[in-house]
Amino acid sequence: QVQLVESGGGSVQAGGSLRLSCAASGYTFSGGCMAWFRQAPGKEHEGVALIYTGSGIPVYADSVKGRFTISRDRLKYTVSLQMTSLKPEDTAMYYCAAVAVGGNCPLWTRYKYHYWGQGTQVTVSS
Repeated sequence: QVQLVESGGGSVQAGGSLRLSCAASGYTFSGGCMAWFRQAPGKEHEGVALIYTGSGIPVYADSVKGRFTISRDRLKYTVSLQMTSLKPEDTAMYYCAAVAVGGNCPLWTRYKYHYWGQGTQVTVSS
């Protein structure tokens, strides 16, 4: 059974940094992709960054490009999101998501991701 567990959220002032991690169990990094989504209160889920688990190629939403870096560790089965130059508008619950092994990467189509973590809160104060 696939399980995704996020960690690393917290509170930080604008301009600060945080690093989120997603630990995957029962999952292999042999194809497909994993992504970070976020949801702010009263707003829709927003795709933030994703990474192709086989090649390591990242894709970023325009809103975080140049500030966030996604990476994966194939030996530790973790995907990390390094967030820098944080802004108050980055405040949200951040979720890790993964497609079934070997599945096509659905980019930002949330409902096509098969597995989700429980989320970790990121709060950025001005």
